[in-house]
Amino acid sequence: MARKTRTSARKKSDAARKAPGRKTGKVRKSGPAKNSSARRKKSGQNPALAGVRLPAPGKARRGEKGYLGYLLRQAQAATRLTLERALGGLGVTPPQFAVLTMLRAYPGLSGADLARVAVLTPQTVGVIIRNLERDGAIKKEPHPVHGRVLQWTLTRRGAVLLFKCRRHAMALERRLQSGLSTTSRHTVRRWLAKIAADLHQDGHSEVRKSSRRPLTRTSRSKER
Repeated sequence: MARKTRTSARKKSDAARKAPGRKTGKVRKSGPAKNSSARRKKSGQNPALAGVRLPAPGKARRGEKGYLGYLLRQAQAATRLTLERALGGLGVTPPQFAVLTMLRAYPGLSGADLARVAVLTPQTVGVIIRNLERDGAIKKEPHPVHGRVLQWTLTRRGAVLLFKCRRHAMALERRLQSGLSTTSRHTVRRWLAKIAADLHQDGHSEVRKSSRRPLTRTSRSKER
């Protein structure tokens, strides 16, 4: 009888330990606790990534130690973003401002030439032209010499809009020139213009070389 009593008590004890509501010495971690633990474990496995901070613009590889190509791109991106914010109040984008500026400086440009001088794609220029015409900023007028040829020109509204945009652009221009002497400004301008001219010339040379190259059997099959 005593043996049966001890056996039943042991079974009850085992059942109580296996019960789901039973609290044991091991505490189960909740979802957030598990995630934080996993992050700590992961960061512990990659000590080289812990506490890594990107350098600010102008520092380390994003400064004087960086590559010229990257620094040019970084400066252009910062300039465009600043101009974009300044023109936002007028409802004008930097590409639209570029097209208005070039139409004012070089009236009668074709779409391809306008895209080239504004440093935009022909598709982008086509969209911009349609939007500016819809907003009444530009219109087509007969060429002063060749009357049958129509060219895009700024309307009065477009000229006023361009004037307002130029105020923001010139403020940015002054900010870019601040701290530079007159000689330094000329040096920077000559350097930037030379980069564009040299690389542009290299591109034309490659196009001429490829056009003179005889077609091989493989290239003929690709063209078909």
